[in-house]
Amino acid sequence: MGAGQFMALKAIRTGNQTKAQRRSMMDHQPCETCAVRGIAVCGALSREELDKFGAEMSDVRLQSGDTLISEGDPEKHVFSVLSGCLKCYKLMPDGRRQITGFLFPGDFLGLGKCEENTFSAEAVGEVGLCRMERTRLTSLSGEIPNLKHRLYDLAAESLSELQDHILLLGRKTAQERVATFLLTLSKRAQLRGDIANPVEIPMGRDDIGDFLGLTTETVSRTFSRLRKAGIIGTDRDKRIQLINMEELESLAEGA
Repeated sequence: MGAGQFMALKAIRTGNQTKAQRRSMMDHQPCETCAVRGIAVCGALSREELDKFGAEMSDVRLQSGDTLISEGDPEKHVFSVLSGCLKCYKLMPDGRRQITGFLFPGDFLGLGKCEENTFSAEAVGEVGLCRMERTRLTSLSGEIPNLKHRLYDLAAESLSELQDHILLLGRKTAQERVATFLLTLSKRAQLRGDIANPVEIPMGRDDIGDFLGLTTETVSRTFSRLRKAGIIGTDRDKRIQLINMEELESLAEGA
């Protein structure tokens, strides 16, 4: 690594990089080679637009358990997930937690335009992200029509996912919730070009329970029932084989 690249990397890590330094780093690691670009917020951008967008991004790396944002703190940045998994959650005054979603490579965090973060986000394992100041995203969305349209599309997808989750929490049984959860992880993995079966489960049973509105014990019992019925395989290295997809889909639909 040359002296110029070293200084640019140091500046990015300390948050004091100039546009020229950011440009240097983007030339060294261009956005166009990003593995999740096709499904990320920048997927609809032309080469020229991508250069403009990428020059404003900086790199963020988290270890398992690190907090990316905290509920109530000023909302200063937006993020695009490059690798790993994030869990987003809200806490009640008595300490109870509701996980509102899991973010994977290609997902975007920061669609809501609020003065404060309305939820917290924490790393599940190692996570890599791109970060941009919210004010710059607002400016760029006015300058780049493709970016503005892409943000609208992401907002619509987010709303659809929220409606599905409301249905899951309000009407589905424990078995239907777990079946839906497994199928959703599989479909999302397929969308981003990863292996869809066996499905990767990076989060623990307690996190799954807090997402599905179930106790940890209920989640474990439901997984055991599905295994005994021959619908899924055993959990090996945080991966579960979906053996009988037809039956799993029937369970998810309440059949």
